[in-house]
Amino acid sequence: MSSSAAVAKPVQPEGAGILIPASKVHQATKTELLNVLATDKSFAVEGGRVPKLVGILATEKEDARNYAEFTRKSCESLGITYELRLVGAARAQLGDAPNVSIDVEEAILEANEDDEVDGIMVYYPIHGGSQDQYLQQCVSPYKDVEGLNHKFLWNLYHNVRYISPKTLSAIPESHLPTSLAKDDLPPPGTVKSVLPCTPLAIVKVLEFVGVYNKLLAYGDRARGKVITVINRSEVVGRPLGALLANDGARVLSVDIDSIVEFSKRPSSVIANTSRFNPHHVVSPTSLTLQECLKVSDVVISAVPNKDYKVKTEWLKDGCICVNVAGDKNFEADVRQKASIYVPSVGQMTIAMLQRNLLRLRKYREMAAQNQQEATLF
Repeated sequence: MSSSAAVAKPVQPEGAGILIPASKVHQATKTELLNVLATDKSFAVEGGRVPKLVGILATEKEDARNYAEFTRKSCESLGITYELRLVGAARAQLGDAPNVSIDVEEAILEANEDDEVDGIMVYYPIHGGSQDQYLQQCVSPYKDVEGLNHKFLWNLYHNVRYISPKTLSAIPESHLPTSLAKDDLPPPGTVKSVLPCTPLAIVKVLEFVGVYNKLLAYGDRARGKVITVINRSEVVGRPLGALLANDGARVLSVDIDSIVEFSKRPSSVIANTSRFNPHHVVSPTSLTLQECLKVSDVVISAVPNKDYKVKTEWLKDGCICVNVAGDKNFEADVRQKASIYVPSVGQMTIAMLQRNLLRLRKYREMAAQNQQEATLF
C-alpha cells in the first residue's frame, strides 16, 4: 500500500447525507469549558478549588461501567476531578462484602453533605420505576448535574429559563409573561436554570447543524420545524419534547403505545388565559409513525432496543436524523434519505453534564454569599 493511500480520507458516498460525529459538535463546548476553568477565580486559578464530580454506581451492568469510565476520562481531559463510588451490587461484584450494606440513598446523602463534592451523578437504572425517581429527588439540586431534580423539571416544563441562585426556583419576575429576548443572557439577579443533560445535548446538536434559526428571537428559534422524537421516557423523550416545543417546534412524540403532539401556545393566548409563561401543551394526534416521519424535518430516536430500526423509506427526503440510543436505531442506508446524520450524542451529554457542574458550583457559592450577607443585617 502506498503512503498516500494509507492516509487517504474516507470518501462520502455520492448522494449520501453528511455524517456528523458528536466529537465535531463537542469541540466548541470543550473550548468553552476549558476557558471557564482557566479564567474563573473560583476554580483552578489563584488558589481556587478544582471542581469535583462524584459518580455513584450501584449496578453490575457493563454499559453503566463503561459510561462511568468514559465520564472519568472526559473529566480528566478538562482537569475536573472525578471519583467513582461503588455501592450495593457494584461493590458486591468486587467481593467487598463488608460494605455491601451501603445503599445508593446513603451514598447520595453523604455526597450531598460533602463540601468538596460539587456534582453528583447516579448511573441508572438501578431499581427502575418510582424507586429510581425517588433517588433522583434525593440528590441536592445544588449538586444535580443531571438536571433531574423536581425544581429543574418544573422550570423546564413551565418554560422558566431564569431562576434565583438562592433557591434555584422561579422568581416572580421570571415567571410572568415577558417579550422574547434577543439573546439568552439572564436578567440581573438571576441565573440560567439547569436542564437535563441528554435532552440539552440533543438541542445543542440541533443548534450546531442549523435546525435552530439564529435570526429568530431567543426562545422561538425552532419555529416552523416539525420534529419527531421516538421515546417519551421521563429522562429523555418527554423533557426533550417540552424543550423543543418551548422553542417553537411542532413535536410529534412517539412512544410504544401512543403518539402525541407537543406544541407551544402563542403568547397572545397565554396573555388572555394565564398569568404564566408561554409553554408547551400536549395534544392527542391520530397520526401513525409513518405519517409523522413523512412530514418531519428532524427525526430523533432513543429506543433502548438493538432490534428497533426507523425505516429509511418512511423518512422525508433531506431530513436530519439523530441517534440517541446506545444501539443504532436507524437503518444502515439512512444517509440515502437524510441530509445530515448524527450517530450518537454521548460525548455532548457528558459535556452538558460538565457545564451543569461548573454552573451549580457557582450557584452554590452565590447562595452561600447571599446567606452570609443576610446575616450582617
